[in-house]
Amino acid sequence: MDFDLTEDRQMLSDSLTRYLREKYPFEARNKAAYEAPYHSQAHWEALSELGTLYALAPEEAGGFGGSGFDISVVFEAMGGALCPEPVLGALMASRLLSAAGVDQDALLSGAEKYAVATGEIDAWYGLDAIGTQAKPAGDGYTLSGRKSVVYGGQAADQLLVAAELDGKVALFQVAADAASVNGYGMIDGGGAAEVILEDTPATLLLADAAEALADAANAGIVALCAEAVGAMDVLQQMTVEYLRTRKQFGVAIGKFQALQHRAVDMLTEIEQARSITIKAAAELGGPEAARYASMAKNLIGRAGRLVAEEAIQMHGGIAMTWEYPGSHYAKRLVMIDAQLGDTDYHLSRVMAA
Repeated sequence: MDFDLTEDRQMLSDSLTRYLREKYPFEARNKAAYEAPYHSQAHWEALSELGTLYALAPEEAGGFGGSGFDISVVFEAMGGALCPEPVLGALMASRLLSAAGVDQDALLSGAEKYAVATGEIDAWYGLDAIGTQAKPAGDGYTLSGRKSVVYGGQAADQLLVAAELDGKVALFQVAADAASVNGYGMIDGGGAAEVILEDTPATLLLADAAEALADAANAGIVALCAEAVGAMDVLQQMTVEYLRTRKQFGVAIGKFQALQHRAVDMLTEIEQARSITIKAAAELGGPEAARYASMAKNLIGRAGRLVAEEAIQMHGGIAMTWEYPGSHYAKRLVMIDAQLGDTDYHLSRVMAA
């Protein structure tokens, strides 16, 4: 397998990384991540103008990418900057709209923000226990139920909602202003929402959406894994730099062999995480996509927690402060495990495959 980026993907990675480094400094990131609406409209528009969203969709859907590697390039750059913009919802929505054959110009241009509402209090990750119900109403449908932790839902213009219809999981589009959307900030930055649907008007996109929802989830998992790799890379570099400059007993603490070994262990975990993410990206859209996505998410969950904890311990007290970026990277890495299935959930999926 060729691990090198193509010229186009390298250009996308460079432009995204440069923009986030120069135009989205950490102070601005924290302001956007932790203050309502938990993202920056100005930076959303700028990222859209860079073609970020178009890279998430194939040419037949109006984009110029859409492969697992295109997705990885975008989200690894975002992970390196802890970017809180709601791009994950756009990615998953784009996969669903493609499956439904629906025009997505408004999504890809950034004119409208989309969020995907699948999770519920009794159905966190799977589709088997979805309780939201759809029923015909005139020429359309209405939905009733509650969707929990809808990532990016606090800023969304459109919601793609999974609901039961005639014994199957169907996909509907709902205007966000037609539902009761209760937004909030997440502990690691960015936003989510609880969505209450009470006979809410909806447009049917797919009557049997199980396969499309699974593909969207797999793409989202690849994205989160790439984001984690980007965040781990930066946190590891910060830790090594700290070991080189922090002195104790008159010498840099990086001279102590025990800390050198721990730093190498961090790097080893990151490279393993990078390798499985590349494999999951390569398999996206194929028959083994779900299996490798789960393998990657399980490993990423374990590696992310280890890297976060090691970085905090080797930094000492400074790593627990709000002002030091390392604490935010560690927090994000731990919380990525909870999105789209944690380590235990994905281990059970691999074992069942």
